[in-house]
Amino acid sequence: MIKTIFNPGSYPKNIDFALLILRISGGGFMLTHGIGKFENLFSGEPILFPDPIGVGSTASLALVVFAEVFCSIFLMIGLTTRFSAIPLIITMLVAAFIAHASDGFGKQELPLLYTVIYIVLLISGSGKIAVDSLVFRKLTLSKTVK
Repeated sequence: MIKTIFNPGSYPKNIDFALLILRISGGGFMLTHGIGKFENLFSGEPILFPDPIGVGSTASLALVVFAEVFCSIFLMIGLTTRFSAIPLIITMLVAAFIAHASDGFGKQELPLLYTVIYIVLLISGSGKIAVDSLVFRKLTLSKTVK
């Protein structure tokens, strides 16, 4: 199970490079959305954040910050890529279909585009140009030595 989380996939070099570009751009652009929310979470100001899933404004903001900041960073460096994509997918689906449900496709389009990026990374893994690849290689070597 642990080895599966770090499996970077086995692709030609051009696909590994394409996955690197997808991870850095998908994670980097999302990180820009999350930084302001991260600052808001620790500003000391009252938290005025939507509560689309009924867990409270503070918890909703904390979950979004976890996904948009921490999971985005993990995605960019390629650490637990498949696992990190899951909170991002959930966050974007909530944004598209709950937070922007009545706003029309114009407001839903961007979170849905991000969702597609994260689904591709969930399925493919990080590629070889990632921390996952190093961890996976080490886990594989340690199993063959024993």
